Amino acid sequence: MEFSKVIAERYSVRAYKPAPVEQEKLERVLEAARLAPTAVNYQPFQVIVIHTEGREDELNRIYRKDWFVQPPLVVGVVALPDKGWVRRDGRSYLDVDAAIVMDHIILAAANEGLGTCWIGNFDLDAAREVLGIPDDVEPIAFTPLGYPDGEPKSKKRQPLDALVRYERW
Repeated sequence: MEFSKVIAERYSVRAYKPAPVEQEKLERVLEAARLAPTAVNYQPFQVIVIHTEGREDELNRIYRKDWFVQPPLVVGVVALPDKGWVRRDGRSYLDVDAAIVMDHIILAAANEGLGTCWIGNFDLDAAREVLGIPDDVEPIAFTPLGYPDGEPKSKKRQPLDALVRYERW
């Protein structure tokens, strides 16, 4: 799909078909994550691919919406604090790097005809317990990954001139 069309047509999917995601499509999505730019190219992240079948109850502890476990996969992006770049003023870029990675996953998925929904409001303790995430690793975001079931709703976005400034504030 043409890139501007991917951006325009991508939406947050909240209903999924149970159809499996082809391994080739998953690999292309994961390759997009690998290629995501990160500060100083440190790549301080890991991607966790979770099969939902038979794990619905425990995965719903992470995020308590039924549609979260409808598709065959959930993907998580976690940050590795000891590998991230820190700006001179002490500002860590872990969250930024992980967000770029998740965005690449979501856009690559849309390009493959797959649906996603960025989940940041998850239960951190449940994610650590269910997925065995160590204390020194920072879960950042999750998304279901599968084929959408239904039609997208219209997006509400501010006009460009409300979001962009030129030269100065």
